[in-house]
Amino acid sequence: MTASIGQPIQRTESIAKVTGRARYAAEQPQAVGQLYAWYVPATVPAGTVERVELDDDPTVHAIIWHGNAEKLGEVEDAELHVLQSNTVAYRGQIVAVVVADTLQDARAAATRVRVQYTDVRSPDNTLTAEHGSLYAPESVNAGFPTDVTIGEPDAALQTAEHVVDNWYSTAPMHNSPMEPHATTAQWADGVLTLWDSTQAPSGVQGDLATAFDLEPENVRVVAENVGGGFGAKGSTRPNAILAAMAARATGRTVKLVLPRQALFDVVGYRTPTLNHVRLGADSTGVLQAITHDSFQQTSTIFEFCEQTSESTRHIYAAPNRRTTHRLAKLDVGTPRWMRAPGEAPGMFAVETAIDELAAATGVDPIELRVRNEPDVDPASGNPFSSRSVVQCLREGAEKFGWDRRDSTPGQRREGNTLVGMGVATASYPVLISPSTASARVESDGTITVSVAASDIGTGARTVLRQIAADALEVDADSVTVELGDSALPTAPGAGGSSGTSSWGWAVTKVCHSLKSQGSYEPGNSAEADTTDDVEGQKELARMAFGAQFAEVAVDIDTGEVRVRRMLGVFGIGAVMNPRLARSQLIGGMTFGLGMALMENGITDHEFGGFANHDLAEYHIPACADVTDLEAVWVEEVDTELAPMGGKGIGEIGAVGSSAAIGNAVYNATGVRVRDLPITLDKVLPHL
Repeated sequence: MTASIGQPIQRTESIAKVTGRARYAAEQPQAVGQLYAWYVPATVPAGTVERVELDDDPTVHAIIWHGNAEKLGEVEDAELHVLQSNTVAYRGQIVAVVVADTLQDARAAATRVRVQYTDVRSPDNTLTAEHGSLYAPESVNAGFPTDVTIGEPDAALQTAEHVVDNWYSTAPMHNSPMEPHATTAQWADGVLTLWDSTQAPSGVQGDLATAFDLEPENVRVVAENVGGGFGAKGSTRPNAILAAMAARATGRTVKLVLPRQALFDVVGYRTPTLNHVRLGADSTGVLQAITHDSFQQTSTIFEFCEQTSESTRHIYAAPNRRTTHRLAKLDVGTPRWMRAPGEAPGMFAVETAIDELAAATGVDPIELRVRNEPDVDPASGNPFSSRSVVQCLREGAEKFGWDRRDSTPGQRREGNTLVGMGVATASYPVLISPSTASARVESDGTITVSVAASDIGTGARTVLRQIAADALEVDADSVTVELGDSALPTAPGAGGSSGTSSWGWAVTKVCHSLKSQGSYEPGNSAEADTTDDVEGQKELARMAFGAQFAEVAVDIDTGEVRVRRMLGVFGIGAVMNPRLARSQLIGGMTFGLGMALMENGITDHEFGGFANHDLAEYHIPACADVTDLEAVWVEEVDTELAPMGGKGIGEIGAVGSSAAIGNAVYNATGVRVRDLPITLDKVLPHL
């Protein structure tokens, strides 16, 4: 037996996926007599639904709207109160669902539905830092505090020798997972079974139990395979409620797959942000003050606030600091999680400002960051469990060839192309939630480990098998991992880069318990719960860190920006599987590239919603845009994490990468773009 953790073994389910044996929510079950549902979106930006009508159609079994929908229990998320009210809060909101014999019948009938609206008005959907509805939420995503003030930042800024005082903005972004949101719902003897494309089977189970007044054990949520989510499937979405509602109304199995366009309206998106960042430093670039005031939007029916200023609290030392969050209630859908929510846009703003400070002081951007490295967490005063920022910057600079960068912008020219380099730091919190798991020895001597986790394409099955094998001291081939089913031991969802740490801790604990029984006799079993372990952790600042490097080429005739190469160097603790880790990190870096150069949800200020709600007009990076991406990690031992010693890696690759690209554009051209994405119209006029 050899150690499994740290080995680049291939994905457990890889053969099943490439041969088509892996089944997704829309593909199972294939029940006899199943029906298909199609949604009807609101075509007005705000108003009231007066009436919904559809001419008789023999293929249609039901049209459900607020006038005839069953009344649901009060789920906390108001976006799940589907068809419970006649109020239209935003264009694209679901106002009815049609259930018919075939997918084609349901879709065709949905286009013939007539919806009568009253009290229609123009949308209030423009985010500004002066919007009349702005308020301070009680807390922001993940429970972080809304505002934090330390020292006297305003006074320190007045006396600082160098001050950077600018606004930075990021655009709305859409998750766009490969698999759209889909649910198949079936009722039998009072038990609801859902095959759902979700990152959180246990979470959906709880929400559906509340919505339909059921005991949790009478709801089963199966998510055997999930084709990506990036946060958009991190919580229960309306498709799950609608499919269950339609199945109960018709007494048949109902399948609902949201079309691609609906994913731009009803499942969440990354909020646009406005960020006012001020930095005050002495003549050597040492920070005396940092302020970061962020502004973002939410809907009029449910509150969601990204932790946009949170990373600013931890990344650099400064005795005087203030970070705030403000929300505007607009006629828009509720924003949701999208890979590195808060950290990705917030660090773009701060890392761009740091680059501007480096230019103002004449200090190399890497050296400036090193000079402002904190000894302890600036926000809490607690020690870091580990922190490798300087090591990541130093090793990245050597590997990337930073010494070949000209510090004067616009000096490196190759034909009609200007070339430049940029750098930015990255940080992401280590989040761990309590989880349960079980293990049992099968009749053939193999061991099955069970946990209601969700593998959304990250390789969770594979990594958990490796973790279990090491804890049991057996070969990985002797272990089978069951996941993706709420009937298994309860587990948190896949999100916040917390999955491996949360589930892996429970898997480690249950496998140690099974091993302690002395032998692996068939029938032996064990259960574990990590609630006490997680809640008993020391008060430390636990974060992953990194350094992002980018080289860009800018066409002086068109203003087009191309990323030639990127390098990410990360401090992420112990790496469970190098092959999967690299995949996650370069995937996050690709997200950052899209954020920097092309992704932009264009708000329709006349009719509401997004004007570019498909992948033809909402541009994401293609293979031709992503040429030379490399992700590596430094050796980092952290004994204050989960037993495996690893940090989450799903999101940190998306943090800092957009700033590195923007800083490289400045180095290439001398043009500072503070509003993402960096499109040619923001560059060309200044060349």
